[in-house]
Amino acid sequence: MAVLLCDGQIGRLPKPFNWKFPVGTILSCRDPFPPPAVPTHRLIVPLAAAMLLSACSRPAPTAGPALAPVSIQADWYAEAEEGGNYQALARGFYREAGLDVNIMNGGPGGFPLQKVASGNADFALGRSDDVILAVSRAHLPLMIVCAYMEKDPMAVLVHEDSPVRDFPDLAGKVVMADPSSAWISYLKAQYHMDFGIIPLNYGLGEFIADRNFIVQGFATNEGYYLGKKGVASRTLLIASSGYKPYRVIIGNARFVREHPDEVRAFVAATLRGWADFLEGDPAPAKKLIFARNEAMSDDFMRFSMGAMKENHFVTGDPALGERLGLMTRRRMQEQVDLFVRLKVIEAPLPLEDFVSFDFLPPELAALAK
Repeated sequence: MAVLLCDGQIGRLPKPFNWKFPVGTILSCRDPFPPPAVPTHRLIVPLAAAMLLSACSRPAPTAGPALAPVSIQADWYAEAEEGGNYQALARGFYREAGLDVNIMNGGPGGFPLQKVASGNADFALGRSDDVILAVSRAHLPLMIVCAYMEKDPMAVLVHEDSPVRDFPDLAGKVVMADPSSAWISYLKAQYHMDFGIIPLNYGLGEFIADRNFIVQGFATNEGYYLGKKGVASRTLLIASSGYKPYRVIIGNARFVREHPDEVRAFVAATLRGWADFLEGDPAPAKKLIFARNEAMSDDFMRFSMGAMKENHFVTGDPALGERLGLMTRRRMQEQVDLFVRLKVIEAPLPLEDFVSFDFLPPELAALAK
Protein backbone atom coordinates (compact mmCIF):
# COMPACT_ATOMS: atom_id res chain seq x y z
CA MET A 1 0.00 0.00 0.00
CA ALA A 2 1.39 3.38 -0.95
CA VAL A 3 1.55 5.88 1.86
CA LEU A 4 0.94 9.34 0.46
CA LEU A 5 1.46 12.66 2.17
CA CYS A 6 -1.78 14.44 3.09
CA ASP A 7 -1.93 18.22 3.06
CA GLY A 8 -2.53 18.65 6.78
CA GLN A 9 -5.68 20.65 6.12
CA ILE A 10 -8.33 18.41 4.62
CA GLY A 11 -6.96 14.93 5.02
CA ARG A 12 -5.36 12.50 7.39
CA LEU A 13 -3.54 9.25 6.87
CA PRO A 14 -4.92 6.18 8.65
CA LYS A 15 -2.85 4.08 10.98
CA PRO A 16 -2.63 0.86 8.94
CA PHE A 17 -1.41 -2.45 10.25
CA ASN A 18 0.38 -3.24 6.99
CA TRP A 19 4.06 -3.45 7.89
CA LYS A 20 5.29 -3.91 4.32
CA PHE A 21 6.82 -1.03 2.42
CA PRO A 22 6.02 -1.37 -1.33
CA VAL A 23 7.23 0.92 -4.04
CA GLY A 24 5.66 4.34 -3.69
CA THR A 25 5.65 4.39 0.11
CA ILE A 26 6.71 7.74 1.51
CA LEU A 27 8.68 7.04 4.62
CA SER A 28 8.74 10.61 5.85
CA CYS A 29 7.31 13.94 4.82
CA ARG A 30 9.44 16.04 7.13
CA ASP A 31 12.12 15.59 9.72
CA PRO A 32 10.24 15.32 13.01
CA PHE A 33 13.36 14.97 15.07
CA PRO A 34 15.61 18.02 14.46
CA PRO A 35 18.79 17.73 16.51
CA PRO A 36 18.83 20.21 19.35
CA ALA A 37 21.39 22.96 19.27
CA VAL A 38 23.61 22.40 22.29
CA PRO A 39 26.05 25.25 22.95
CA THR A 40 29.44 24.38 24.36
CA HIS A 41 31.00 26.52 27.04
CA ARG A 42 34.55 26.61 28.38
CA LEU A 43 35.22 27.35 31.99
CA ILE A 44 37.79 29.96 32.75
CA VAL A 45 40.61 28.43 34.76
CA PRO A 46 40.54 30.91 37.69
CA LEU A 47 36.79 30.45 38.01
CA ALA A 48 37.19 26.69 38.04
CA ALA A 49 39.81 26.99 40.78
CA ALA A 50 37.55 29.16 42.87
CA MET A 51 34.71 26.68 42.48
CA LEU A 52 36.99 23.85 43.53
CA LEU A 53 38.08 25.69 46.69
CA SER A 54 34.47 26.51 47.48
CA ALA A 55 33.44 22.91 47.07
CA CYS A 56 36.09 21.81 49.54
CA SER A 57 34.59 24.02 52.24
CA ARG A 58 31.11 22.42 52.21
CA PRO A 59 29.63 18.94 51.75
CA ALA A 60 29.10 17.83 48.18
CA PRO A 61 25.41 17.79 47.13
CA THR A 62 23.75 14.40 46.96
CA ALA A 63 22.59 13.51 43.47
CA GLY A 64 18.99 12.29 43.17
CA PRO A 65 18.15 8.90 41.70
CA ALA A 66 18.78 8.63 37.99
CA LEU A 67 15.72 8.63 35.76
CA ALA A 68 15.20 5.60 33.54
CA PRO A 69 15.12 6.61 29.86
CA VAL A 70 11.98 5.43 28.06
CA SER A 71 10.88 6.14 24.49
CA ILE A 72 7.43 5.90 22.93
CA GLN A 73 6.65 6.12 19.23
CA ALA A 74 3.38 7.93 18.54
CA ASP A 75 1.25 6.75 15.61
CA TRP A 76 0.71 10.27 14.30
CA TYR A 77 1.90 13.83 14.75
CA ALA A 78 1.22 15.38 18.16
CA GLU A 79 -2.55 15.64 18.63
CA ALA A 80 -5.35 15.34 21.16
CA GLU A 81 -5.47 11.56 20.73
CA GLU A 82 -2.08 11.48 22.50
CA GLY A 83 -3.14 14.00 25.11
CA GLY A 84 -2.60 11.67 28.06
CA ASN A 85 1.04 11.12 27.18
CA TYR A 86 1.73 14.80 26.64
CA GLN A 87 -0.07 15.75 29.85
CA ALA A 88 1.99 13.21 31.80
CA LEU A 89 5.15 14.65 30.27
CA ALA A 90 4.22 18.29 30.75
CA ARG A 91 2.92 17.88 34.30
CA GLY A 92 5.94 15.85 35.41
CA PHE A 93 4.03 12.64 36.09
CA TYR A 94 6.61 10.57 34.21
CA ARG A 95 9.46 12.22 36.10
CA GLU A 96 7.71 11.59 39.43
CA ALA A 97 7.51 7.94 38.40
CA GLY A 98 11.28 7.86 37.85
CA LEU A 99 11.13 8.00 34.06
CA ASP A 100 12.74 10.25 31.47
CA VAL A 101 10.22 9.85 28.65
CA ASN A 102 10.81 10.77 25.02
CA ILE A 103 7.63 10.95 22.92
CA MET A 104 8.67 10.49 19.29
CA ASN A 105 6.47 12.16 16.68
CA GLY A 106 4.67 9.91 14.26
CA GLY A 107 3.44 10.59 10.76
CA PRO A 108 3.67 8.86 7.38
CA GLY A 109 7.10 7.46 8.30
CA GLY A 110 6.34 6.73 11.92
CA PHE A 111 5.82 2.94 11.62
CA PRO A 112 5.27 2.42 15.36
CA LEU A 113 4.97 -1.37 15.33
CA GLN A 114 8.13 -1.81 13.32
CA LYS A 115 10.12 0.57 15.53
CA VAL A 116 9.05 -1.20 18.69
CA ALA A 117 9.70 -4.63 17.20
CA SER A 118 13.21 -3.58 16.13
CA GLY A 119 14.00 -2.04 19.52
CA ASN A 120 14.21 1.51 18.17
CA ALA A 121 11.40 2.46 20.57
CA ASP A 122 10.41 0.90 23.88
CA PHE A 123 6.70 1.59 23.43
CA ALA A 124 4.28 2.65 20.73
CA LEU A 125 0.66 3.66 20.40
CA GLY A 126 -1.59 1.60 18.15
CA ARG A 127 -4.58 -0.73 17.91
CA SER A 128 -4.99 -4.16 19.42
CA ASP A 129 -6.18 -5.71 16.14
CA ASP A 130 -3.03 -4.46 14.40
CA VAL A 131 -0.90 -6.14 17.07
CA ILE A 132 -2.76 -9.45 16.76
CA LEU A 133 -2.19 -9.45 13.01
CA ALA A 134 1.47 -8.40 13.29
CA VAL A 135 2.28 -11.09 15.85
CA SER A 136 0.28 -13.80 14.11
CA ARG A 137 1.44 -13.11 10.56
CA ALA A 138 4.95 -11.70 10.97
CA HIS A 139 5.82 -12.93 14.47
CA LEU A 140 6.85 -9.44 15.56
CA PRO A 141 7.99 -9.29 19.23
CA LEU A 142 5.19 -7.04 20.48
CA MET A 143 3.37 -7.00 23.82
CA ILE A 144 0.28 -4.95 24.69
CA VAL A 145 0.53 -3.64 28.26
CA CYS A 146 -2.43 -1.28 28.60
CA ALA A 147 -5.41 0.22 26.80
CA TYR A 148 -5.49 3.98 26.41
CA MET A 149 -8.74 4.15 24.42
CA GLU A 150 -11.64 1.81 25.13
CA LYS A 151 -13.21 2.61 21.76
CA ASP A 152 -11.52 3.22 18.40
CA PRO A 153 -12.38 6.51 16.61
CA MET A 154 -12.21 4.78 13.19
CA ALA A 155 -15.37 5.49 11.21
CA VAL A 156 -17.09 5.50 7.83
CA LEU A 157 -17.86 9.08 6.75
CA VAL A 158 -20.92 9.99 4.69
CA HIS A 159 -22.60 13.27 3.77
CA GLU A 160 -25.26 14.53 6.16
CA ASP A 161 -28.06 13.88 3.64
CA SER A 162 -26.71 10.48 2.54
CA PRO A 163 -29.22 7.60 2.45
CA VAL A 164 -26.61 5.53 4.30
CA ARG A 165 -27.91 5.67 7.88
CA ASP A 166 -26.45 2.41 9.20
CA PHE A 167 -23.95 -0.24 8.13
CA PRO A 168 -26.43 -2.48 6.24
CA ASP A 169 -27.04 0.50 3.96
CA LEU A 170 -23.49 0.07 2.62
CA ALA A 171 -24.66 -2.95 0.60
CA GLY A 172 -23.88 -2.39 -3.06
CA LYS A 173 -22.07 0.89 -2.37
CA VAL A 174 -18.40 1.76 -2.89
CA VAL A 175 -16.22 2.85 0.03
CA MET A 176 -12.80 4.46 -0.18
CA ALA A 177 -10.82 2.64 2.50
CA ASP A 178 -7.59 0.85 3.30
CA PRO A 179 -8.15 -2.47 1.49
CA SER A 180 -6.19 -4.38 4.13
CA SER A 181 -8.44 -3.24 6.98
CA ALA A 182 -9.88 -6.20 8.87
CA TRP A 183 -13.07 -4.30 9.69
CA ILE A 184 -14.08 -4.60 6.02
CA SER A 185 -14.22 -8.40 6.22
CA TYR A 186 -16.06 -8.09 9.52
CA LEU A 187 -18.79 -5.77 8.20
CA LYS A 188 -19.40 -7.94 5.14
CA ALA A 189 -19.74 -11.07 7.27
CA GLN A 190 -21.69 -9.42 10.09
CA TYR A 191 -24.35 -7.92 7.83
CA HIS A 192 -24.27 -10.60 5.09
CA MET A 193 -23.60 -8.04 2.39
CA ASP A 194 -20.98 -6.91 -0.07
CA PHE A 195 -19.67 -3.49 -1.03
CA GLY A 196 -16.87 -2.28 -3.24
CA ILE A 197 -13.55 -0.87 -2.06
CA ILE A 198 -11.33 1.68 -3.74
CA PRO A 199 -7.96 2.40 -2.11
CA LEU A 200 -7.58 5.48 0.05
CA ASN A 201 -5.85 8.44 -1.53
CA TYR A 202 -5.67 10.15 1.87
CA GLY A 203 -7.55 13.27 0.87
CA LEU A 204 -11.13 14.48 1.00
CA GLY A 205 -11.37 16.05 -2.45
CA GLU A 206 -13.69 13.40 -3.89
CA PHE A 207 -15.85 13.44 -0.79
CA ILE A 208 -16.33 17.19 -1.00
CA ALA A 209 -17.16 17.02 -4.71
CA ASP A 210 -19.52 14.01 -4.63
CA ARG A 211 -22.46 13.93 -2.21
CA ASN A 212 -22.70 10.15 -2.59
CA PHE A 213 -19.07 9.51 -1.78
CA ILE A 214 -18.20 7.33 1.25
CA VAL A 215 -14.77 7.25 2.87
CA GLN A 216 -12.96 5.75 5.83
CA GLY A 217 -11.88 8.30 8.42
CA PHE A 218 -11.77 9.25 12.10
CA ALA A 219 -14.55 10.74 14.19
CA THR A 220 -11.95 12.97 15.82
CA ASN A 221 -10.61 14.49 12.61
CA GLU A 222 -12.29 14.68 9.21
CA GLY A 223 -15.51 16.25 10.47
CA TYR A 224 -13.54 19.29 11.55
CA TYR A 225 -11.85 19.77 8.16
CA LEU A 226 -15.10 19.17 6.29
CA GLY A 227 -16.91 21.68 8.46
CA LYS A 228 -14.26 24.27 7.65
CA LYS A 229 -15.09 23.64 3.96
CA GLY A 230 -18.81 24.03 4.59
CA VAL A 231 -19.54 20.32 4.10
CA ALA A 232 -21.92 18.68 6.59
CA SER A 233 -21.04 15.05 7.31
CA ARG A 234 -21.91 12.14 9.58
CA THR A 235 -19.79 9.29 10.94
CA LEU A 236 -20.69 5.64 11.40
CA LEU A 237 -18.33 4.45 14.12
CA ILE A 238 -16.87 1.05 13.24
CA ALA A 239 -17.00 0.22 16.97
CA SER A 240 -20.80 0.56 16.84
CA SER A 241 -20.94 -2.43 14.51
CA GLY A 242 -19.44 -4.70 17.15
CA TYR A 243 -15.89 -4.55 15.79
CA LYS A 244 -14.18 -3.21 18.89
CA PRO A 245 -10.40 -3.19 19.05
CA TYR A 246 -8.74 -1.20 21.81
CA ARG A 247 -6.23 1.54 21.21
CA VAL A 248 -3.29 0.33 23.22
CA ILE A 249 0.21 0.90 24.53
CA ILE A 250 2.48 -1.64 22.87
CA GLY A 251 5.87 -2.60 24.28
CA ASN A 252 8.86 -4.37 22.84
CA ALA A 253 8.47 -7.91 24.23
CA ARG A 254 12.06 -8.10 25.45
CA PHE A 255 11.91 -4.64 27.06
CA VAL A 256 8.67 -5.57 28.82
CA ARG A 257 10.21 -8.78 30.12
CA GLU A 258 13.46 -7.19 31.31
CA HIS A 259 12.11 -3.88 32.70
CA PRO A 260 8.83 -4.65 34.49
CA ASP A 261 9.18 -1.78 36.99
CA GLU A 262 9.62 0.80 34.24
CA VAL A 263 6.67 -0.64 32.30
CA ARG A 264 4.42 -0.55 35.36
CA ALA A 265 5.47 3.02 36.18
CA PHE A 266 4.94 4.13 32.58
CA VAL A 267 1.43 2.67 32.44
CA ALA A 268 0.39 4.27 35.76
CA ALA A 269 1.79 7.70 34.84
CA THR A 270 0.17 7.62 31.39
CA LEU A 271 -3.26 6.80 32.79
CA ARG A 272 -2.80 9.55 35.36
CA GLY A 273 -2.00 11.89 32.47
CA TRP A 274 -5.15 10.88 30.58
CA ALA A 275 -7.38 11.47 33.59
CA ASP A 276 -5.79 14.87 34.17
CA PHE A 277 -5.99 15.81 30.48
CA LEU A 278 -9.70 15.01 30.21
CA GLU A 279 -10.93 16.08 33.65
CA GLY A 280 -8.44 18.77 34.65
CA ASP A 281 -6.69 21.60 32.84
CA PRO A 282 -5.35 20.32 29.48
CA ALA A 283 -3.27 23.48 28.90
CA PRO A 284 0.12 21.85 29.71
CA ALA A 285 -0.39 19.09 27.13
CA LYS A 286 -1.79 21.53 24.59
CA LYS A 287 1.29 23.70 24.87
CA LEU A 288 3.56 20.75 24.06
CA ILE A 289 1.31 19.54 21.25
CA PHE A 290 1.23 22.97 19.61
CA ALA A 291 5.02 23.18 19.86
CA ARG A 292 5.47 19.79 18.19
CA ASN A 293 2.77 20.05 15.51
CA GLU A 294 2.70 23.35 13.65
CA ALA A 295 -0.47 22.32 11.77
CA MET A 296 -2.44 21.96 15.01
CA SER A 297 -4.90 24.69 16.03
CA ASP A 298 -6.84 25.34 19.21
CA ASP A 299 -10.14 24.90 17.31
CA PHE A 300 -9.07 21.51 16.02
CA MET A 301 -7.96 20.47 19.52
CA ARG A 302 -11.35 21.42 20.93
CA PHE A 303 -13.11 19.47 18.18
CA SER A 304 -11.03 16.32 18.80
CA MET A 305 -11.37 16.52 22.57
CA GLY A 306 -15.10 17.08 22.24
CA ALA A 307 -15.43 13.98 20.04
CA MET A 308 -13.38 11.91 22.49
CA LYS A 309 -15.54 12.96 25.43
CA GLU A 310 -18.88 12.71 23.62
CA ASN A 311 -18.14 9.21 22.34
CA HIS A 312 -16.30 8.05 25.48
CA PHE A 313 -13.38 6.90 23.35
CA VAL A 314 -10.88 7.02 26.20
CA THR A 315 -12.97 6.16 29.25
CA GLY A 316 -15.41 3.77 27.61
CA ASP A 317 -19.00 3.09 28.61
CA PRO A 318 -19.38 2.49 32.37
CA ALA A 319 -22.61 0.59 31.70
CA LEU A 320 -20.51 -1.99 29.85
CA GLY A 321 -17.96 -2.16 32.64
CA GLU A 322 -15.41 -0.15 30.66
CA ARG A 323 -12.95 2.14 32.42
CA LEU A 324 -9.94 4.25 31.53
CA GLY A 325 -7.00 1.94 30.88
CA LEU A 326 -8.93 -1.30 31.27
CA MET A 327 -8.49 -4.19 28.89
CA THR A 328 -10.02 -7.60 29.53
CA ARG A 329 -9.05 -11.14 28.64
CA ARG A 330 -12.56 -11.77 27.39
CA ARG A 331 -12.52 -8.93 24.88
CA MET A 332 -9.00 -9.75 23.66
CA GLN A 333 -9.99 -13.38 23.18
CA GLU A 334 -13.08 -12.30 21.24
CA GLN A 335 -10.83 -10.39 18.82
CA VAL A 336 -8.65 -13.46 18.24
CA ASP A 337 -11.69 -15.73 17.82
CA LEU A 338 -13.23 -13.27 15.35
CA PHE A 339 -10.09 -13.23 13.20
CA VAL A 340 -9.97 -17.03 13.17
CA ARG A 341 -13.64 -17.20 12.20
CA LEU A 342 -13.14 -14.67 9.40
CA LYS A 343 -9.96 -16.52 8.34
CA VAL A 344 -7.98 -13.31 8.75
CA ILE A 345 -5.42 -15.35 10.70
CA GLU A 346 -4.74 -19.03 10.13
CA ALA A 347 -4.79 -20.30 13.71
CA PRO A 348 -5.74 -19.11 17.21
CA LEU A 349 -3.14 -16.89 18.85
CA PRO A 350 -2.63 -17.43 22.61
CA LEU A 351 -3.21 -14.23 24.58
CA GLU A 352 0.15 -14.51 26.31
CA ASP A 353 1.82 -14.18 22.90
CA PHE A 354 0.71 -10.56 22.44
CA VAL A 355 -0.78 -9.12 25.64
CA SER A 356 0.11 -8.95 29.34
CA PHE A 357 -2.30 -7.87 32.06
CA ASP A 358 0.44 -7.78 34.71
CA PHE A 359 1.11 -4.06 34.36
CA LEU A 360 -2.38 -2.72 34.91
CA PRO A 361 -2.95 -0.79 38.14
CA PRO A 362 -4.36 -3.12 40.86
CA GLU A 363 -7.90 -1.72 40.59
CA LEU A 364 -7.93 -2.50 36.85
CA ALA A 365 -6.13 -5.84 37.11
CA ALA A 366 -8.96 -7.09 39.33
CA LEU A 367 -11.42 -6.38 36.47
CA ALA A 368 -9.36 -7.81 33.60
CA LYS A 369 -11.29 -11.05 33.29
